[in-house]
Amino acid sequence: MPLLVELNTFNTGAGNLTVFEKIIPGTIKRVFYIYGAGETQRGGHRHHKTWNALICIHGSCRVYSNDGESEEYFILDNPISCLILEPKDWHIMDSFSEDAILLVLSNEYYDIADYIDEPYLMKQIVSQ
Repeated sequence: MPLLVELNTFNTGAGNLTVFEKIIPGTIKRVFYIYGAGETQRGGHRHHKTWNALICIHGSCRVYSNDGESEEYFILDNPISCLILEPKDWHIMDSFSEDAILLVLSNEYYDIADYIDEPYLMKQIVSQ
């Protein structure tokens, strides 16, 4: 499952400095950000080898994740919170606030062959 971590942040009279380092394996090869998404869904995939780190640097959004064994929702609404997605984590980002800016850092370059678009089939949960 994804891991929600708090990034090292240093508060001074001159503002805040938040550091992203040694969070995902390898070297950061791709950085992109999503904004102006509103109520649309983004993502809807998992990867063969790419790790992603998601930071909502402004506003908020929700992230759904499913690793084939369990599923979970995360709310990203603080620029010191970072959600680490392993390659196996099928994910959807949605419920973007109007002012949301979601920063994504990846340890691999974009490669369409790395994307797996089919979600996991979840076992039906029987309530007791």
